[in-house]
Amino acid sequence: MMIMNETKNLIQQITEGIQEKKGKNIIVADLTKINDTICSYFVICQGNSPAQIAAIVDSIKEYTRKGSGDKPFAVDGLRNAEWVAMDYVNVLVHIFLPEVRDFYNLEHLWEDAKLTKIPDID
Repeated sequence: MMIMNETKNLIQQITEGIQEKKGKNIIVADLTKINDTICSYFVICQGNSPAQIAAIVDSIKEYTRKGSGDKPFAVDGLRNAEWVAMDYVNVLVHIFLPEVRDFYNLEHLWEDAKLTKIPDID
């Protein structure tokens, strides 16, 4: 049970990091009931420009480091910053440009997952 709370706390910090930089359309996908997944949760969101996506990545890093001492195991995609993936082992964070997000449509790909929409903060 302890691991569950740590993961929920991590997701909360990731979400706050996204919201701090005005990331939008945040979805948390719970993959725990699906067999053979690479992680337990996806956090998916979008930014309007590569610069905003880079800022969201930095914000997530800062929030997770301060909140729990967690650092991403890997960060991929920052060069183009159209789709950045941050690997926190149990939680994978995907930050997309809107049109790239629409193209890959991860939410549909993982439609068996329990999806939770986090309201945008304006």
